[in-house]
Amino acid sequence: MDQAELARYARETWGTEAEHLFSETPETYILRHRENRKWYAVVMSVPRCRLGLEGEDPVFLLDVKCGPLLSGSYIGKPGVVPAWHMNKTHWIGVLLDGSAEEETVRELLEISYRLTAGKRKERGGK
Repeated sequence: MDQAELARYARETWGTEAEHLFSETPETYILRHRENRKWYAVVMSVPRCRLGLEGEDPVFLLDVKCGPLLSGSYIGKPGVVPAWHMNKTHWIGVLLDGSAEEETVRELLEISYRLTAGKRKERGGK
């Protein structure tokens, strides 16, 4: 799943739109709940070396809220790394370069959406 497919998935699943908040990095966007405005995902371009990976070239990274206990079971899976720019205890990163399984990306996005939902009706999806 790439960054465009991810934005499309969020729109179709929860009715949320990618928000491009930073003019200096137009490729960066956030996904947030419509009702409570909390972020549940951030997509950004990060140099691989900043993520502890080989190379200087940038990679698109999805940061999602996960929680400390659950993140331990995901870190180490292909394409899953500690979060970048967010709290590394409560957020986790997923590379959007094809190395993470699409099922893993969707699972983590769903977890993040639920963890950041403020109202009970949001927790069920649409």
